[in-house]
Amino acid sequence: MKKAVLFLAISLALFSCNEQPEGGNSSADTSNTEVSQPALRTKVLTAAQQQALTPDQVINELKEGNKRFIRNDLTKRDHSAMVRDAAKGQFPKAVILSCLDSRIPVEDVFDRGIGDIFVARVAGNFSNTDIIGSLEFGCKVSGAKVILVLGHEACGAVKGAIDNVELGNITPMLAHIKPAIDSVKNFSGERTSKDDAFVEAVAKENVLNTIDNIRSHSPILKEMEAKGEIKIIGGYYNLHTGAVEFL
Repeated sequence: MKKAVLFLAISLALFSCNEQPEGGNSSADTSNTEVSQPALRTKVLTAAQQQALTPDQVINELKEGNKRFIRNDLTKRDHSAMVRDAAKGQFPKAVILSCLDSRIPVEDVFDRGIGDIFVARVAGNFSNTDIIGSLEFGCKVSGAKVILVLGHEACGAVKGAIDNVELGNITPMLAHIKPAIDSVKNFSGERTSKDDAFVEAVAKENVLNTIDNIRSHSPILKEMEAKGEIKIIGGYYNLHTGAVEFL
């Protein structure tokens, strides 16, 4: 009889331990001496789950994920299990076009795991043919619902463009960013890389210019956005707080 009761108790305990959804690891009740560890996320996004999402839902998930990142409450994940599960296929929610900067761990910034997002990186987060082709693959071919162009505070590429840096292949690369400098109008401060406010203004303008460039050079993405299938948005990452300002 005791064995039967013990077996029933164990079965109920196992049945109640469902896989944790994304949303952090806060425990609702810590009054007991034994605090159970949160279940790990072991599965990647499926095609059905991806298809059911709207662009607005994905944007909200990115915003909520960033809030969890700021408060150091990231979702617990079993990466080994997710690697194996992801081998079956990938169905990401979004494509993030980020700067090369090593201080921006893109997946963590939005509390995303394996198979959740595509990440394209280039110094200065600008777009060219290769980047736009990658964005088209991410959305038109693979079903992502959002493109987020992510600039950031104290961007070295932006500073280099402002300072007219000339060095090897960096020089033509910075040419993609320079239009943002001219786009900043009515700035009363010092228009140099020493003025943090000017660097921020140029970085944000560069994000908006990149979005415009994506739309103007990709009929595919422009049409998808017009139909409501995707949204193309911008963001600005604060190096001091980890917060993303959505532009």
